[in-house]
Amino acid sequence: MTAVIETERLILRKPAARDWPVCEAFYASNRSSGVGGPKDKGDAWRAFAMFAGHWDLLGFGLFAITLKGGPDVSIGIAGPFYPADWHYHEIGWHIWDASLEGKGIAYEAAMATRDYARKELGWGLIVSDIAHGNDRSVALAERMGAVLDPDLKYPDGKPCLVYRHPEAA
Repeated sequence: MTAVIETERLILRKPAARDWPVCEAFYASNRSSGVGGPKDKGDAWRAFAMFAGHWDLLGFGLFAITLKGGPDVSIGIAGPFYPADWHYHEIGWHIWDASLEGKGIAYEAAMATRDYARKELGWGLIVSDIAHGNDRSVALAERMGAVLDPDLKYPDGKPCLVYRHPEAA
């Protein structure tokens, strides 16, 4: 399977140790409230280790997002996610650097990784689980063509919005 995806502005790759400080800073901030944060250092580490370990256990996972021509340090993550207790294949995203929000980076990364999940992983049904109140992620899911599906449930029973992505063309 492909471990690197290139788009017009981005290089998407497996998370690496050099990405930890940026991830830690994101999870320590209130900006992470839509994805279970803020988290203390230990919980942030476990989340980051899960992202990296997902690749080692399953051969795919959330890609670290880096800017072409910039330093090879992640500004966020996006991509396929399917832990052992998940009911559905998910495409997720986080932009760790607040200064890069609103520039279409999450959209570009999420679309590229959704295409990867369909072509390389053979995924059909794909969802994005979004916390209530995470309006930016709702807007992104809808921009991607995903629709709220109240019949789909979040894996651990916590209330959230489950957006179903359109089937492949």
